Amino acid sequence: MKPVCIIPNGDRAEMCAGPGQPLLLLAGPCVLETEELAWRIASEMKEICGRLGINYVFKASFDKANRTSLDSFRGPGLDKGLRSLARIREELGVAVVSDVHEPAQIARAAEVLDIIQIPAFLCRQTDLLAAAAQSGRPVNVKKGQFVSPWDMRYAVEKIRGSGGDRILLTERGASFGYNNLVVDMRSFPAMRELGCPVIFDATHSVQLPGGAGGSSGGQREYIAPLARAAMAVGIDGLFMEVHPHPEKALCDGPNCWPLAEVETLLGQLLAIRAAVNATISADE
Repeated sequence: MKPVCIIPNGDRAEMCAGPGQPLLLLAGPCVLETEELAWRIASEMKEICGRLGINYVFKASFDKANRTSLDSFRGPGLDKGLRSLARIREELGVAVVSDVHEPAQIARAAEVLDIIQIPAFLCRQTDLLAAAAQSGRPVNVKKGQFVSPWDMRYAVEKIRGSGGDRILLTERGASFGYNNLVVDMRSFPAMRELGCPVIFDATHSVQLPGGAGGSSGGQREYIAPLARAAMAVGIDGLFMEVHPHPEKALCDGPNCWPLAEVETLLGQLLAIRAAVNATISADE
């Protein structure tokens, strides 16, 4: 598997994901709440990742179209959301990623986003995958909770067949009965065999979909153990929802990691990654 170049050489430093590359981290609030909050999280995360040698991409949704309830907060929408993301990208110098829900959004989103993200529920939508591929941007596809890791080959084939060759695949747990997800650690090597860098969504994987009566619950206490396990198995990147006050987050607070605790967890994960890489190198 060759590394995927997210940001080519140019005005900004090159950023790639895959073998021999620094850990890639996609992190931020689940949804854009206020510009001030987004700026605070992005700037603090940039500093933390700079100290740790991690390739950082700010993640936040401009629209959460798959909320449990009609009354749930969805975000600022396409226009205002992209303006906020563009400011972070240009003024902070931080790469940005957000999810799209329909092909009509992609041309506008590609003007701002460094990575186009396909939500898990939409990972089989052919027109959406094809439009994302044709945008020229890297595409991060979240594996559906209902899809086996080996069946992600069809999403990959749709993107490649539509002209896209920069693909990331993200594991976010599989449905396990009602309102529960489970992470099968076999999914990481299985999806890596498709020739794509693999990312672990450590926060959505502990979500309890629809499990809080009109909203999703979560089990934050399992984020760190699962992230450590995934790092030991071997991943190229990590996805995390972070917030300075998870209990006040307008989306996915129960499965959001506190901003104040991010650096400690990332330090642990990097130590595991270094130990695994050293062991593999010694065996070779």
